[in-house]
Amino acid sequence: MKKTVVFISLAGLLLGLLYWSVMSGSIRVPFSQLVHGVISKADEEVNVIYDLRFPRIIIASFAGAALAVAGALLQAVMRNPIADPSIIGISSGANFTALLAVTIFPQLFYYMPLFAFLGGMIACGLVYLLSWKDGLHPLKLVLIGVAIHATFSGLAEAFNYRGSYSVTSISAATTSTLSMKTWADANVMLFYGGVAIVLSLCLYSICNLLVLNDRTASSLGMRVIPARLLVSFAAVVLASTATAIAGVIAFLGLLVPHIGRQLVGSDYKMLLPFCALAGASLLLAADTIGRLLLAPNEIPASILMSIIGGPFLIFLLRKREQMNGHS
Repeated sequence: MKKTVVFISLAGLLLGLLYWSVMSGSIRVPFSQLVHGVISKADEEVNVIYDLRFPRIIIASFAGAALAVAGALLQAVMRNPIADPSIIGISSGANFTALLAVTIFPQLFYYMPLFAFLGGMIACGLVYLLSWKDGLHPLKLVLIGVAIHATFSGLAEAFNYRGSYSVTSISAATTSTLSMKTWADANVMLFYGGVAIVLSLCLYSICNLLVLNDRTASSLGMRVIPARLLVSFAAVVLASTATAIAGVIAFLGLLVPHIGRQLVGSDYKMLLPFCALAGASLLLAADTIGRLLLAPNEIPASILMSIIGGPFLIFLLRKREQMNGHS
């Protein structure tokens, strides 16, 4: 009963946020006028909302869902509660390779998530190679992830300082802000992100076994290494797609799964759908607040998420230290 109430409330919250985000901004029209204008395409004010606000809302919702689900998957595959695409460097690796590839081949913009995926896989592989020693220690994972994140972020910044117009233009498309996104961006996010989210929801049974130790999972009939690779692959696809379109947004994949475990439990059959809905709601709320708080100026959603997520990560690390100290 409690889980049903949580999901109904969360779905209602997301619908409310969608309505609030659509109706709020420098251009305001009645809802009836908005619906009529979207259908007729004859209202100039509604056309502006449709072309500028709608893609942004779609991208925020799907990117938030993708990052939250990716965080939950990574926490299962690494058996680590602080695994997150931004913390372990997947997002920055994806951002750098997307920037590099699309700058060199601008005609391949639609395939930017594929290039981002390659960078995310490289970053994820480096975490495994450098962190693994009889398992993944939480603190070691964070330190190596921060180092990988800093390396790829530095490479991206160095690449931007080349100063050419093409680099500046592509960089604007990959920065961590959702302003000036187009329907082309939204379509890419819908295609890659939507399919990946739906497929990832089917991995709940694998995730429930991966959180056990390898010997137990093997005794239950699971081939642990292929399963870990499959779930890692799904997480990187989700994080890379979101990063390629929305930019590097930190801590969302850390924050949402922890809230989900408190509200719906640790069963991934419930946790993954919760993460999709809550992640969409959280990033959409952050983007809408950032858009309205200091209007006409904007605060990027990535900044708001960092303000929230940074203290939350410190809290989790301190909590784990206290638990380990009493064990």
